[in-house]
Amino acid sequence: MKILPAPSNTGIVFKRTDTREEVEIQALAKNVVDTRLNTTLGKNRIQVKTAEHLLAALAGLGIDNVAIHLNSSEVPIMDGSAASYIYLLTSAGIRRQSHLQRFIKILEPIEIRDEDRFAAIYPSDFPEITYEIDFEHPMLKKQRYYYRANEDTFVREIARARTFGFLKEVEHLQSMGFAKGGSLDNAIVIGDYRILNPEGLRYPDEFVRHKILDSIGDLSLVGCPFIGHFHAVKSGHALNARLVQHILESPQKWEYVTYMEEHHAMAPAKEEADLSANGFVQATA
Repeated sequence: MKILPAPSNTGIVFKRTDTREEVEIQALAKNVVDTRLNTTLGKNRIQVKTAEHLLAALAGLGIDNVAIHLNSSEVPIMDGSAASYIYLLTSAGIRRQSHLQRFIKILEPIEIRDEDRFAAIYPSDFPEITYEIDFEHPMLKKQRYYYRANEDTFVREIARARTFGFLKEVEHLQSMGFAKGGSLDNAIVIGDYRILNPEGLRYPDEFVRHKILDSIGDLSLVGCPFIGHFHAVKSGHALNARLVQHILESPQKWEYVTYMEEHHAMAPAKEEADLSANGFVQATA
């Protein structure tokens, strides 16, 4: 995978380099084709799987104009978090561009419910997330985390949180031909009574922090950062995608705004707010 600078108003665009047909897939809700286990984008039967961690890294750093060249159907998983992407992007450098960035400012509540699962976004003066999870497992019970979005807190509190799965589920998926590359190097694996990763957890509540990471990537598919309070209970990629679609279908409940304030993740930016990867970034897996 190569991440290249792009002009203002390009957005986040994926391009598969291993297919005969040259298809550009914008990171927008209209191109979401699958939300089982990950967020998959697609166009003309060409897909880009597991896009959410890279999208979260870009959103977390305020980068909204890049071209991503990929020679596979799946974005490299790296260590299961966004940390490697943060390192590569910041090492390459980030350039301010000439157009002010637009934001969606939430004016009225927008909610999605599915039995005991819930995803909503409410009016707020700044971007923030409250996330709650609840699994029936001794190693992973109720966790709740509040995140007020900015670049520093994203890098410090969210970016290093890894994806996770239960050992029984991983074994089942691999028996069906899925998750072939899954290992302790790119995910937290939870056994019946312990974490199987020798190094343990990076945060005591790493699980709910990773859910926030996923949601930042998923919500970026609305097409621009939001100013509002995202609140989720036991949500996932599918419910996040439904909320994004509901936001887009409810224009009377939000407005586009631009700001001239200090920039941070999913929040108003200072001076010229469109940001682009400045240098060449390459990741392999």
